[in-house]
Amino acid sequence: MADEEPVDQKKLLESICQSNCAKPKNGYEECVKRISGDDTGTMHCTGQYFDYLACVDKCVAPKLFGKLE
Repeated sequence: MADEEPVDQKKLLESICQSNCAKPKNGYEECVKRISGDDTGTMHCTGQYFDYLACVDKCVAPKLFGKLE
């Protein structure tokens, strides 16, 4: 048991929680498609990306802190 690499619980929970955040993820992906032709570099999807990350974090946090040793 001591020789085993510890499993990163946060990454495991993030992969599980991503399915709960389909709406913000779709919003981000739609934004990326919408601005894909922008050659000026002024358009971005930062807000949509942060909305998606916040959704995943909100799902992960209560589960993660219960697993910490």
